[in-house]
Amino acid sequence: MKTMKSKSFTTLDSKIAKYAKALAHPARVAILQLLIQKQACICGDIVDELPLSQSTVSQHLKELKEAGLIKGDINGVKVCYCIDEEEWDIAKKILVGFFDSYKNSPKCC
Repeated sequence: MKTMKSKSFTTLDSKIAKYAKALAHPARVAILQLLIQKQACICGDIVDELPLSQSTVSQHLKELKEAGLIKGDINGVKVCYCIDEEEWDIAKKILVGFFDSYKNSPKCC
């Protein structure tokens, strides 16, 4: 019986990939920068700040929320978003650890 190749990846590998995927689009990076800059929950302002349609912003917010980098609270008919501080700290440690794991090698091509 064949084993799935995905089983050979560690939990850490999967987490790095999850965060990398969330950061892999400039619109999502812009949304995160906006949330960081405002330092508060933002409702409808996100669409007003970016040159994107409501549906496009919503799709990017969904990706960021699925990655855990943001959280959203329902406030009436609006959903207000902010950085998920706990997950943000975890992502920061994991990504810094990943990049710091590379040591310059004079033997490399």
